[in-house]
Amino acid sequence: MFAIIETGGKQYRVNVGDVLDVEHLDAEEGATVELKTLMTGEGANIVCGKEAEAKKVTATVVKQLKAKKVVVFKYKAKKNVRKKQGHRQFYTRIKIESIA
Repeated sequence: MFAIIETGGKQYRVNVGDVLDVEHLDAEEGATVELKTLMTGEGANIVCGKEAEAKKVTATVVKQLKAKKVVVFKYKAKKNVRKKQGHRQFYTRIKIESIA
């Protein structure tokens, strides 16, 4: 059985047991979170819309982490204007426990 979930403005296709990195969720490690379900399916039996929203996808927070640093460098030619900045995006690693 699979499900399409939405979190952090993105959609993911997941199965039970999948581990994925999503945008930062405000939950501690080991906590259980419930994710918004857009569609579920098993073989030719696909459910979407209001019926899919009634189904629950639960996941466990495995780890809170940061991505690699992205360097942002801005400058204006011939003006001696330079600005160097770094950014590390926060992510949450989750494991899909059940689709019910």
